[in-house]
Amino acid sequence: MHYKDKMIKDYFSLALKNLKVRKTRSFLTILGIFLGILTIFVLMSLSFGLRDFVNEQFDLLGGDKFFVEPKGQAGPPGASGSAVELTLGDVKEIEKINGIEEVSYFAFGNTKIEFRDKTRYYLTVGVPSDDTRKFDLFFETFGLGADEGRLLKKSDRNKAILGYNYRHRNLFDKPVRAGDTITLNGKNFEVVGILDAVGNPGDDQQVYINIEDFKELFNSGDRVDFIMAQIKPEEDINKIAQQTENKLRKFRNVNEKTQDFTISTPEELLETFSIVLNGITGFLLIIALISAIVGGIGIANTMYTSIFERRKEIGTMKAIGARNSDILWLFVIESGILGLIGGILGVLVGI
Repeated sequence: MHYKDKMIKDYFSLALKNLKVRKTRSFLTILGIFLGILTIFVLMSLSFGLRDFVNEQFDLLGGDKFFVEPKGQAGPPGASGSAVELTLGDVKEIEKINGIEEVSYFAFGNTKIEFRDKTRYYLTVGVPSDDTRKFDLFFETFGLGADEGRLLKKSDRNKAILGYNYRHRNLFDKPVRAGDTITLNGKNFEVVGILDAVGNPGDDQQVYINIEDFKELFNSGDRVDFIMAQIKPEEDINKIAQQTENKLRKFRNVNEKTQDFTISTPEELLETFSIVLNGITGFLLIIALISAIVGGIGIANTMYTSIFERRKEIGTMKAIGARNSDILWLFVIESGILGLIGGILGVLVGI
């Protein structure tokens, strides 16, 4: 046992000396392993982080709300030529359903936004601020709060609140602050608040105004692009959603085949996202495994080339009594050291 321990110690000592002699090749091999392991950590962390983010958003959303939106549109919501529109009539029908606590809605459209001689084109959202409960439900659903200033009030007209990027990303070269005036489709609006960050550029670049101001800007009438309904406590969301679907079919004079709207519950939305996320996770995992395989091939190539370069050394070792197993152990230990160092560095930096 003592003899074997001494032999293994000699293997490691000789392997380390050989690696030091070939510093450049050893460094490049370790670098390949390091990058391979690091790539695995980064890609899988992105995948799991995205999944956690989606789950957190659905937790914030809550399990007591469902959503109604038109389908079969020829363009984006609010665009001219849309095949289907929801209206305030649909909102009132939903409000009549037993088990519904509150209903809110919004409409939106592309807007020419001007500030200090600069022009941008982003979405403007019209929200019902005449009813505090509807307004609160809208902002609660999307987890929006004021970063500066305040939210809209019932009496607000020609006033707007802006997404986070208007102040913090300098969309107009200079930050827009509460108290400034912006122009929407040629009409001046006072900025009363800047919203907290949502996390994606689309939402953080939106403008929010009173639905009545929105109707004047876009001549949208009673058009509604999205409806959210909150059920009463202890009610079954799937049951209420089904009742809503049946009532809207009757109100809109459509049947199951000709239905021109969709109703989504949080469970359905999360299931859809999960399918997409599983695909993304699988794709990233394949890329990560390829990176690891490439790193392994790098070690194999280094060892394979090293054998041919060291034939004289191997011959000398055999001449003094070394067995094939001794030489195999030497090369295995060398490759193991390279993989271990690269792997440890990759794991540490990856974490």
